[in-house]
Amino acid sequence: MKDTIVIGMSGGVDSSVVALLLKQQGYDLIGVYMNNWEESDPNGACTSADDWADVKRVAGMLDIPYYSVNYAKEYMTNVFTEFLAEYKAGRTPNPDVLCNREIKFGPFLKKAQMLGATKVATGHYANIEEDNGLFYLKKALDQNKDQTYFLNQLNQYQLSFAMFPLGNMLKPEIRKIAEENNLATATKKDSTGICFIGERNFKQFLQNYLPAKKGNIVDKRTGNIVGTHDGLMYYTLGQRKGLGIGGGHGQTGQSWFVVEKDIKNNILYVTEGEGEELLSSSLKSGKFNWIPKKPTLTEFDCYAKFRYRQPDQKVHVIVNADDTITCTFYQKQRAVTPGQYVVLYGSKNGECQDQLDAQYCLGGAVIESVNK
Repeated sequence: MKDTIVIGMSGGVDSSVVALLLKQQGYDLIGVYMNNWEESDPNGACTSADDWADVKRVAGMLDIPYYSVNYAKEYMTNVFTEFLAEYKAGRTPNPDVLCNREIKFGPFLKKAQMLGATKVATGHYANIEEDNGLFYLKKALDQNKDQTYFLNQLNQYQLSFAMFPLGNMLKPEIRKIAEENNLATATKKDSTGICFIGERNFKQFLQNYLPAKKGNIVDKRTGNIVGTHDGLMYYTLGQRKGLGIGGGHGQTGQSWFVVEKDIKNNILYVTEGEGEELLSSSLKSGKFNWIPKKPTLTEFDCYAKFRYRQPDQKVHVIVNADDTITCTFYQKQRAVTPGQYVVLYGSKNGECQDQLDAQYCLGGAVIESVNK
């Protein structure tokens, strides 16, 4: 008899195919659905009832036991509270990274172990490679779907229990398998955005939790007031749409872009057209989570992403004594945003000069500040 594996079933096609593939391989399986947001919350917009119904359909068809667990309290404490705090500070957080560390490979992993699981399988597009007792997080074959960016905060213990069966598969292949096996989720649309916001207007959602303070929108180049913002938390660097700046303020007729947020004076700075204001040459991170271990080199070249699905960018990294990093860009980068994550990619040993060798996620940290 093969090992027992707990599958994190979301009600989507990816985790459904994971269950099918592992069933075909003869594993003892248990499907578990995580409810991380209370549907009864009047401000919520998750589709948890529909997702749970799809989990039951797929698990029933595959004849595997399934359970639902509720981590709404843990999610509120460890993910959503931090999400609100970051927005209140005028930054742009990424709750999906925290959800993986604090929920999926936190209480969910403990639950799986209580059920006798030797591994936790999920529908993430990523790979894990073990070498001499160390676990390496490696990019997925499908570069368009690779999710190592969202897994950058996992530690060795968490990775030792993780299993990503879709790491060497392409998304069209997943859809085809689901359709050929008549899985209930075969044609289900992929979820996008943040679960607890769903299809809601983001600004309207945030207004339910954080008080807004209106202020001036100022042209960074001229110092002229060109409009009024609804609260700095609602805007992010590089944003073009939704600024509410009417015609007649600019000189060129180009779109306006957010280039700076002055928290102290409650000013949103914009420019007409994209210019040097959005470009930066380096960043300083918070405490860095190294996968699989802290490098021996204190300076090296590798590649980095500053947001999900961004092409890898070559950088020079200095590992600071306080476990932060200073990351200098070989080419200036647009709209690198505090609150998001800088995630490094390199060879198995860390340093690399060739993008083709940058297949391993070295880890990541929150971006604390950027330099022009």
